[in-house]
Amino acid sequence: MARELRLAILAIAVAALLQLTAAQNTHTVGDDLGWVVPPGGNITYEIWAASQIFLAGDILVFNFSDGDQDVAKVTKEAFNTCNSTNPISLKTKSPANFTLDTIGEYYFIGTKDGHCKSGQKLAFNVTSAPGNTTYIVGDDLGWYIPPGGEVYYKTWAYGKIFTVGDTLVFNFVNGSDDVAVVTKSVYENCTKNDTIAVYKATPANITLKSTGEHFFTSTYNKHCEWGQKLAINVTANGTATPPSSGSAKPPPGSSSSINGPTAAPPPQNSAPSRFPGRGYFVTSLLFAIALFH
Repeated sequence: MARELRLAILAIAVAALLQLTAAQNTHTVGDDLGWVVPPGGNITYEIWAASQIFLAGDILVFNFSDGDQDVAKVTKEAFNTCNSTNPISLKTKSPANFTLDTIGEYYFIGTKDGHCKSGQKLAFNVTSAPGNTTYIVGDDLGWYIPPGGEVYYKTWAYGKIFTVGDTLVFNFVNGSDDVAVVTKSVYENCTKNDTIAVYKATPANITLKSTGEHFFTSTYNKHCEWGQKLAINVTANGTATPPSSGSAKPPPGSSSSINGPTAAPPPQNSAPSRFPGRGYFVTSLLFAIALFH
């Protein structure tokens, strides 16, 4: 009965933390506890992760003792089996920083002998920033061979702020067009090989899941050469930056976008916590869990 009561209190405390914790730019793993073999097993970092809101563009910081600890970014399978043979990334110097630059699941483990199996492992999901924007490519024109050549889609993209989690909507006529996600080389040379993905049904909704340059063309004959191509740069912090190729400023006399400036607002992911002692409280909570575990 006493154990059930303690667990209920812990659940209430975690729920309160979830309400009080605002989205942050930087997450220090384990807060004051840091990145160690946790006293309560893997539930320690599970509870810590549950108290956070991870957004694309945030930074994860692991603090540990050099030589005694390390941190590896791994696949889900490697996380589940504590396999450190071929990590995605391995860092042996503290503090170890990882930028959460894509939406989706992240997995980290300690590779030292027995550390992962003793609970030094962390898994969480990164979501898009609040207030993401849906863009209709080309606005009323849609996704077609543009009347002004490739400058049309350059002008459409100019001034817009594309962030991780935003969605591009391509409207076209089924059977007469498509949209291909391509590499920079394919975009620049209008080749049809080595497409990353091809969407043949309209509307084609493409969520921008990672930072960096994104390129789109049509695979239909001569469509790319005649200007049906789009290049954008996706950021995590709401700062508009054109790609290194294909998104120059519009010519003199052109508007900054087809329907006027439409820059998306920056994601609101840096609001301060309303709870000044959150780090201390989380650490105390983790030790409490360890005692009850």
